[in-house]
This record gives sequence, structure tokens and C-alpha cells, in this order.
Amino acid sequence: MLLHCQRERLWMKGSVMPADSQKHSPPVERSPAGSRTTWLRRAGFYLLLLLSWELLARSGLWPPWLFPGPSLVVESLISMLNKGLLLKAVAVSGQRILIGYAISLMIGVPLGLAIGRVRWIHETLGSLVVGLQALPSVCWLPLAILWMGLSERAIIFVVVMGALFSITLGVESGVKNTPPLYLKAARTLGARGLALYTQVILPAALPAVLAGLKQGWAFAWRSLMAGELLFFSLSLGNLLQTGRDLNDASQVMAVMLVIILIGVSIDQMIFAPAERQVRIRWGLYTRETD
Repeated sequence: MLLHCQRERLWMKGSVMPADSQKHSPPVERSPAGSRTTWLRRAGFYLLLLLSWELLARSGLWPPWLFPGPSLVVESLISMLNKGLLLKAVAVSGQRILIGYAISLMIGVPLGLAIGRVRWIHETLGSLVVGLQALPSVCWLPLAILWMGLSERAIIFVVVMGALFSITLGVESGVKNTPPLYLKAARTLGARGLALYTQVILPAALPAVLAGLKQGWAFAWRSLMAGELLFFSLSLGNLLQTGRDLNDASQVMAVMLVIILIGVSIDQMIFAPAERQVRIRWGLYTRETD
């Protein structure tokens, strides 16, 4: 609301034009025909992909135990479901990643705000965060085992370290790219302290923040799988390791498929709608860009 008032006031002064009068394509919701075309295109692509996979598996270039086709992978998936292994593994891994990601959010968002707004923090802690971001999250695993042993805390620690710095840098990038004009207008209107952050800085930084959150979620999954490969309790990572130990590529591929489906589902249910709302807010949501 405050951002809208600022834009209107600056427009009246001749500084900027309101979003409604800018020469951009107006937000356009996707038509039902366009949605059907998109889903048909996706369905055709994945059917072609499955067909190519099946043909390659039946070509005889590799034995079935090394390169199984989709039918064998589905059989392995159904077998794990019937035994009750898959749902339990998803629940265990899901709990771990939610806890680790939530901790990363609680630390990363305020840390990114501080680095982006306070110069001395940026010059000191900011450089450390950039360096730690370049460190692969799996490198934290030996240290976590030394500190905490092969335990739940060690896995969650690795997940936190995998997601934390991406979230922090995403928030920092968004804060730094907030137009100075918005800040000057907000201060002119009396915004100070917490109101300046919640009503101006964070809304303006939201595109970069969402990108950091999305990247942090992906890194959290990678860190989780690295930890679970060594921790012998029922989980998705443990099912991957068991399939490798048994030379069962169909089980390995089935678990990989489940991880992909979870990732796509989270993106479509959480991140994609949030990104769409941001594009609508900024007048960038059109049929061509979605």
C-alpha cells in the first residue's frame, strides 16, 4: 500500500509514471484454450520421452538390471508402495527438509536484510557468506558427523548449511536493488524502522527474494540426499543407497522419480503461484511470459 502511495505521489510530481500508464503489456490471464495447449504440449513431450526411454532400454545396449525401462521402474515403485517403504521414506525425508529449510529461512532472511542494509556488516560478514556459498554443502557432512555423530541433528545441520547462504544472498540482492527513489519517497511519507522494511524494501525486493528461496529449496534437497546416503534409517536417500547395494537400478530410478515429482509439486503449488502473483503485482504477467 505504501509503495502504491509513493508511486502516485511521485507521478504527480512528474518523477515517475504509475504502472497503469506505462507502456508495458497489460497483465493477461491465461485463456482456457491456452492452458489446454500447454498441457497437451507437455503431455506429448513426456510421452515421447518415455517412449524413447523404453526403446533405448529394449535396444540391448545395456542389461535390464543396469538400465531398466519405464515399465520396470514402475514395477519397483509399486513394490515399494505395497511394502509401505516409500510413504514412510517420504515422510521422514519431508520432515527433515521442512525443519532444515524453516531454520534456514529464520536465519537467512534477517541476515540478508542486515547484509544488504548495513555497510559494515556487508563488508565483514557479507564477504564470508559469499565464500561459504561457493562451498558445496556436502563438504559440511564430515564436520557435522564429527560434531554430532550420525544423527538427525547432523542431517538437519547439513540441510541448513546447504540452503542458508542461497536464501541470504537472494534477500541481500533484492535489498540492494531496491530503487533509491522508493526509499526517499517512503522516508518523505514518514516510513521509518520496521515499516520501511515491511512496506517498502521487502515488497520491492520480492522477485530476488523468491529466486533465493527457490534456489535454497533446491540446495536443501541436494544436501538432504547427501546426508541420508550415509545415515542408515528409512528415508529416500537410504532407499537410493539400498538400490545401489543390491545392484537394483530400477529402485534407484524409482526413488529419483519420486524426488523429481516432489520437487515439481512443490514448485507448482508454492513457488510458481508466488512468482505469478509478483508478476501480476508488477504488471509483467502476460500469456507470453507465463
